[in-house]
Amino acid sequence: MPKQHLNPEEWVKIKTTRFGEIEVNQQDIVKFKEGILGFEQYKNFTIVDPNDTTLIMWMQCVDAPQIAFPIIEPQIFKPDYCPVLMPTDMNSIELQQPMDAKVYTILTIPADFTQMNANLKAPIVINLKKNIAKQIVLQDNKLTVKHDMYRDLKRAISGFATSDDFKRTTITPIKSFTPDMEFEAESQDVSENSNRKAPIKNPEL
Repeated sequence: MPKQHLNPEEWVKIKTTRFGEIEVNQQDIVKFKEGILGFEQYKNFTIVDPNDTTLIMWMQCVDAPQIAFPIIEPQIFKPDYCPVLMPTDMNSIELQQPMDAKVYTILTIPADFTQMNANLKAPIVINLKKNIAKQIVLQDNKLTVKHDMYRDLKRAISGFATSDDFKRTTITPIKSFTPDMEFEAESQDVSENSNRKAPIKNPEL
């Protein structure tokens, strides 16, 4: 029997290669004004949680069934990750307070999933109040676009295997830039970002 919604007009059906046809509330569609690096033509996405044990979610394109990026909250595998946003970054997604943002990193998962890595250099930052998002290239050159994280993720999964609350409520803090902050800040080519290599299935960690 199909799902019954209180306000059917608020829901849309989206065809996806990975999940088949899914229903999404229009309020849950995240808009990327500039698209994703390498996929600038795609502006509308929704986050799909497969509710498995990997803690990996998917950012599914609303307009292209075959486009979906594996994402994860970086705080899960790197607790000290705290991206610093420049004022221009915050303005680009109309973000007033860092606490109103949600942060994800895009994963690259090769055939040997023990070699999976996360793009900490250019996280996805979502303004939760307005559902506006951007993949922001951070100024801190200590961060990398290919951060090895398999062991850390596996350790996190093992440590919180009995805690369902942790899986879905982890929050990655962010900071807005202030003049007293010091870090290496110079341009960096982020073409290493392997957004195009979306895996076929979630790994069994």
